[in-house]
Amino acid sequence: MSTGSTLDAFRLDGDVCVVTGAAQGIGFSIAKGLREAGATVVIADRDETLGQRAAEELGGSFVVLDVTDSSTVDAAFDTVVARHGKLDVLVNNAGIVKNAPALETDDAAWRAVLAVNLDGVFYCSRSAARHMVRRNSGRIVNIASMSGSIANKPQPQASYNASKAGVIHLTRSLAAEWAAHGVRVNSISPGYVATELTKRGFEIEEWRKVWIDGTPMARMATPEEIAPGVIFLASRASAFVTGSDLVMDGGYTVW
Repeated sequence: MSTGSTLDAFRLDGDVCVVTGAAQGIGFSIAKGLREAGATVVIADRDETLGQRAAEELGGSFVVLDVTDSSTVDAAFDTVVARHGKLDVLVNNAGIVKNAPALETDDAAWRAVLAVNLDGVFYCSRSAARHMVRRNSGRIVNIASMSGSIANKPQPQASYNASKAGVIHLTRSLAAEWAAHGVRVNSISPGYVATELTKRGFEIEEWRKVWIDGTPMARMATPEEIAPGVIFLASRASAFVTGSDLVMDGGYTVW
């Protein structure tokens, strides 16, 4: 294979890609990367103001989406297919975190995290796959976390850790089910990424020291550094990859 054809395998020209939670942060950077790779990008977010703004900036489109409500999820994906004629790629990026000791986590707080981080991934994947299976083609990339494989320190976040562990194994399960239908499902487990989600924790000196000292590369990732991993898993470059979890954590989990 020539160098040109190898690089072409990473292109997404003509593909319709939906990114959830893409109004800002990692999701926006992922959407931007997909757009630069040639894809038609759909920003799916519950914040209409920020979502519309992001879509306009990227030259994409916007659909309002609450990942915790399966009926609105189905409606959103039906809208995408009606608008663009198909759906090639789904990136499940929407997520939240609540830092609290387990003994101080009430039912509502627990459910809030699981509803977005795990239920939402399942609802969106199920809805997207209904369209993908009909065409015998599709790629789903779930944004998990290194927290799905380890118990982070020093911050207590049992609900987040459990939700991301669920995402990693859900990825494997869906990959096994849908491979025969031409749908590949993979996940990415980022380490600490400099976003609004981590900003509050980074301002706590004890947390910041543990996070940085515990990372062999001695820094946090930027949102832009996660996008290329998504492009790989969303493109023909990963044509024989499914059920895998790509760890992008600066080496944090090797120590």
